[in-house]
Amino acid sequence: MTDLSLVQALTFDVFGTVLDLGGSLTPYIDRFLRQKGATISAEQFWQQWRYRQRLEQYQDTLMMLGHSGYLETARRAFVYTLGLNGLSADPAEVTEFMAAWQMLSPFPEVVANLERLSSRYKLVVLSNGDPDFLAHLVENRIKWPFDEVISATTLGAFKPHPAVYRGAARILGLPLPACLMVSANSFDVVGARACGLRGAFVNRYDLPYEDTVYQPDLAVADFTGLAETLLSGD
Repeated sequence: MTDLSLVQALTFDVFGTVLDLGGSLTPYIDRFLRQKGATISAEQFWQQWRYRQRLEQYQDTLMMLGHSGYLETARRAFVYTLGLNGLSADPAEVTEFMAAWQMLSPFPEVVANLERLSSRYKLVVLSNGDPDFLAHLVENRIKWPFDEVISATTLGAFKPHPAVYRGAARILGLPLPACLMVSANSFDVVGARACGLRGAFVNRYDLPYEDTVYQPDLAVADFTGLAETLLSGD
């Protein structure tokens, strides 16, 4: 592991890292698909939807037509994935279904290990989520008092745009290497490392890392491993 003694703040990705997106959303997806008489499984639909949402976010940033927000890219990706599978839904059905995002839950080991990590570090949300949406999730779903909640919306682009990572360090009043980006999304760690932040890859899904020089400073399976690694000298 790289020497991380200069790190003062942990900046956490939320969706898929702190919050269990698949576990939270697939029951709603399964119910919706059964109502539509679809043959695709909820798990397969979720994978397609998740990949399409990332593409929507990349397009949003690259075209620079105005940051449309996390939930809007999720909605557009949902409509696209319906079409991909020969399904349709009217706008009211889509709006009703998207309310499922308000019910996201954290992975079971998250909160206990945030408590452990708070003894040494400033704990910060750094997410592509919309500000009001993040406020709801932090207060009502994660139920942990982070030191800061920073939305990419306020910085005008989705991660992994450099403005998000550099802007977060500026908001925190810290040099880039004093921030450790914690994410289960490898592109997020790559983006942070390319900007000069440190990076922790929480490989919850047992996926390969990118073929890049911007490797993580540490890789763990979950937040228990993250806390044990970072606090091993205590």
